[in-house]
Amino acid sequence: MRNQLKINRLISYLALCAVAILISSCGASHGASKKKDYKVLIYCKTAGFHHGSIKAGIAAIQKMGAENGFAVDSTVNESKFTDDNLKQYSAIIFLSTTGDFFKKDESKAALKNYIEHGGGYVGIHAATDAEYNWQWYGDLSGGYFKGHPGGTPLATLDVVDSTSIATKHLPRRWTRKDEWYHYKFIAKDLHVLIKLDETSFKYEPKDEKLKMGADHPLAWYHDFDGGRSFYTELGHTDETYSDPLFLQHLLGGIEYAMGRKKMQK
Repeated sequence: MRNQLKINRLISYLALCAVAILISSCGASHGASKKKDYKVLIYCKTAGFHHGSIKAGIAAIQKMGAENGFAVDSTVNESKFTDDNLKQYSAIIFLSTTGDFFKKDESKAALKNYIEHGGGYVGIHAATDAEYNWQWYGDLSGGYFKGHPGGTPLATLDVVDSTSIATKHLPRRWTRKDEWYHYKFIAKDLHVLIKLDETSFKYEPKDEKLKMGADHPLAWYHDFDGGRSFYTELGHTDETYSDPLFLQHLLGGIEYAMGRKKMQK
């Protein structure tokens, strides 16, 4: 009887040990699981016009990353576009890139593969003034630049979607100065967020031919080829990168492109 009692106690003790080990194991596993590390790459290579505001843009995005929990790298080096290197990034930000900034087919293939495997693209300002002979890139960015009126005239923007994380903080009618892009190509699958009111400023006679009419998009997003794409036309001037309204607009686009937040809540 005593032997049986000892056996029963031993069984109970072993059972308790097993439960304790299981709980400890689950707790260790949960504690070891890390949140996804978010990191973006700013690409600012220019093979055409070089915007002086690129420097201010890099600094603003670096500050934004530090304040919002994502790391930021920047480069003008095309050799960074390889499958292995791009895997570490949640999004690639094309900051006023111009002209044919890719000289190697391997770089194009790496970007395409990155997007097809769920990567994110953010285009800022002159990112649409680039790679005119690579239609896939035009489809990714959502448009191709045609021209712009001279200077940075004061104009009014219509925020046509105030429900997105990139626009919900903006006034419905947003008046500001910038260089206003007009486009010769706009993709058909875009979800447009902001449009330019062309009647809100005066065109010089030589610029009349640029007009797009009432449907003149300036900021948009779309799911594209397996990945996510956000573009904002704003960003020509240094001052733009210290404007809280613009910075919140850009942050929303980056959050969406990284896959950290949905554009529409």
